[in-house]
Amino acid sequence: MQSSPAELLTDEIAWAVEAELAFHDGDVKATIATLLEDNRHLRRQLALAEFAGSRGFARGWRPAYERNAEDTKAP
Repeated sequence: MQSSPAELLTDEIAWAVEAELAFHDGDVKATIATLLEDNRHLRRQLALAEFAGSRGFARGWRPAYERNAEDTKAP
């Protein structure tokens, strides 16, 4: 039986969570701090890319800095 895309995504996220925790030797606060810093860095990079790319280059597309409500539900 094949897994549904939602199940695969949930498995992928669960694996990523375990990998991050293992990288930080199970320290939950260090894991969260690193992920928040990664998020901050990526938001800065997105802001720079938005500034550097013209509207014509992106064909009118502009990045969204927040996820949709559907994307924020826990797996």
